Amino acid sequence: MNQRIAKNTLYLYLRMMFSMGVSFYTSRVVLATLGVEDYGIYNVVGGVVIMFSFINASLGGATSRFLTFALGRDDKEEFQKSFSAALTIHILIAFLLLVLAETVGLWFLENKMVIAPDRMNAARIVYQLSIVSAMVVIIQTPYNATLIAHERMNIFAYIEILNSCLKLGIVFLLLISHLDKLILYAILMFFVTSLITGIYRFYCVKHFQECRYKYEWDKKVINPILTFSGWNVLGCGAFVGVTQGINILLNLFFGTLVNAAYGVAAMVENATISFVENFQMAVNPQIVKNYAAGKMKELHSLIFENAKLSFSLMWLLLLPISIHIETLLEIWLVEVPEYAALFCRLILFQSLIVCVQRPFVMTIHATGRMKVFQLTTGTVLLSALPVSYLFLKAGAAPHVPFLICICSAALELLVEMLLLRSWIDLSFRTLFKTVFMPIVLIIACTLPLSLAAAYYLHFLIAGAISGISVCISAYYIVFTKETREIVLNKIKELFNRQ
Repeated sequence: MNQRIAKNTLYLYLRMMFSMGVSFYTSRVVLATLGVEDYGIYNVVGGVVIMFSFINASLGGATSRFLTFALGRDDKEEFQKSFSAALTIHILIAFLLLVLAETVGLWFLENKMVIAPDRMNAARIVYQLSIVSAMVVIIQTPYNATLIAHERMNIFAYIEILNSCLKLGIVFLLLISHLDKLILYAILMFFVTSLITGIYRFYCVKHFQECRYKYEWDKKVINPILTFSGWNVLGCGAFVGVTQGINILLNLFFGTLVNAAYGVAAMVENATISFVENFQMAVNPQIVKNYAAGKMKELHSLIFENAKLSFSLMWLLLLPISIHIETLLEIWLVEVPEYAALFCRLILFQSLIVCVQRPFVMTIHATGRMKVFQLTTGTVLLSALPVSYLFLKAGAAPHVPFLICICSAALELLVEMLLLRSWIDLSFRTLFKTVFMPIVLIIACTLPLSLAAAYYLHFLIAGAISGISVCISAYYIVFTKETREIVLNKIKELFNRQ
């Protein structure tokens, strides 16, 4: 891990700590202000639009990969052409989303969604604003990818902190307004989204010459991006289809109250996995650049260290949160939706598997060999949706789809490791010894102690014991000798300064 990764990770963590604190407060107030039913409506109606925007997620991954690859080769001309081509494609995708959302999506909202008749008009307004917001975000994607490719994580952090402050302002406006809370919330969220994307665009155009858009339809540039993205559509579509599809299935079988529980669980997952994503975002450019430069030894080392540290960061949060989730939800929320605690535990366990996947997925993206990868993993992921439908149709409980998703995530991780075994000569033996053995040891050292502490002690003391046990275990099990020496030297420097 070099100093740039450490510095960028620090910026992203500072942003995340502030954003997460604001997010937990605002979500509490929004849920209390809107009420469980309206909160469920906003969650599921916005999810319909997200389902159609999975194409943008595919192109976003392709854009980031090709821009970073060009920087790894130090080819500014290729970077500029890739950026312009990507922006052209994203503009077309935004209009494709508009067509799909105003036809198929609107029909689904009007005819299939389970929404109270007196709230249907508000749901329509939320839906239309969600469409426009999604279009704005889609067109903005190449600019965000440029920031990440240049590893300007400090700018990324500052803008996201502003985003959190604006959302905090939304909460206060909701509290003092006498208008329809759900409609006002949707309007204000749209305004914030548009403003933040505008700031990203202004910064990139001002500081990166490559971001000066020039329309050109160069097939040599566009075709590789479209080919990469085309196969990536299956994987991103499967992921979004499953996450939002489960949300819709819960609505069809159990109504908006269960959607509110799903929304709370998703919020907890997003907050915790942000820790890992910040670290991963700082590492991703290095993975692509090492592959582009042909540095396979450094690439293997980066993957192994990334997977272990990602797990350790996630386990540090997941262990105490999962054990004490009922108490935490009661403190956090005014009204805790039914099933929220159970959904949280299951979705957090799935995110634990997903965080270990991240470095493997990014390495596959770096290779550009997407066909086999997306056909296999996309099929595995997407299969969870029809299987969940069959179980729910047969009378299964609301939590069963989450168990199915956990199984599909574990199978997907196995497929990714098998592919990398042949593509970059990734040794299973080394992988097991370097990554999975330390993971098993950390769980064995921390889980029994945390459960015992939770049974006998106050939840704050028990949570502290869990966190300390994970940190100590990670220090001795995950960190290499060189990393431990660096950490100790940094601690000594801090004490010497004091």
